[in-house]
Amino acid sequence: MSLPVTFFSQNTITTDSLQEPMYRPLVERYILDEIKTLRQENQSLRAEVTKKIAEAKLESSDRAIDYTTSTVNNIFYIITAAASLLVLLGWRSLNDIKKSLKIDMAKKIQTLTSDYESRLQQVEVKMTERSKVIIETQKNITDTNSIHSLWMRAGLEKSDEDKISVYDEILSIKPDDIEAMTYKADALLEIGEIRWALDLTNNATELDHEYALAYWQRACAYSKMDKPADALKDIKKAIELSDTLEEELLNEKHFENLHENKAFKLLVSKT
Repeated sequence: MSLPVTFFSQNTITTDSLQEPMYRPLVERYILDEIKTLRQENQSLRAEVTKKIAEAKLESSDRAIDYTTSTVNNIFYIITAAASLLVLLGWRSLNDIKKSLKIDMAKKIQTLTSDYESRLQQVEVKMTERSKVIIETQKNITDTNSIHSLWMRAGLEKSDEDKISVYDEILSIKPDDIEAMTYKADALLEIGEIRWALDLTNNATELDHEYALAYWQRACAYSKMDKPADALKDIKKAIELSDTLEEELLNEKHFENLHENKAFKLLVSKT
């Protein structure tokens, strides 16, 4: 079965002077322009995100330093006033006051420093996490656009070998793409690589137990390998998941080996 691939349709201009379709270069030019625009937008987004992160870190550091400076100055004023009062009242000698002030000031500065270091670390961790999320989101957008462009390209390819090459590029970006595996298996069946197609459909059904086309393609592989029991089992599973596949039972050329099978005839009669 030739599986459909979605791509942009082009209006065909028919004249006596034109010998071949003109939509292919237009589609390729459109794809190149789209990729160029996406690359420029991604670069601008990366520069903006980097700038905002740097500004946020600098602003947080400035606030922490200003607050620490103000607090230390206030502590000095309080300590100076208290020391002056103690000297005037004669409660302690100047030496005792000096030692006490140093100890208290060191403790308070250490406490404040530890507190603001902890806060700065928390801010840094949050900014790092947000940066990772932004970078990951940007990568997902880029991968999605690349995969979309590759699907369009697959629709333009004429030979099954070229289609397989495009599907391999999709799988290199997204190794768990069930749809790409299934379409690649279909192309492999067309060139006689039945064992390879069977392995791909097995992987697809393991990754997604509810994807009907994966069972359908595996049934095609089993049929080509003269395993009617396994093929019929997968056909029933595929139809159970997608009723629309019932109409393709007699149209699927890979099921030619099953046309004389009683169970297959019974299944066709029920549709």
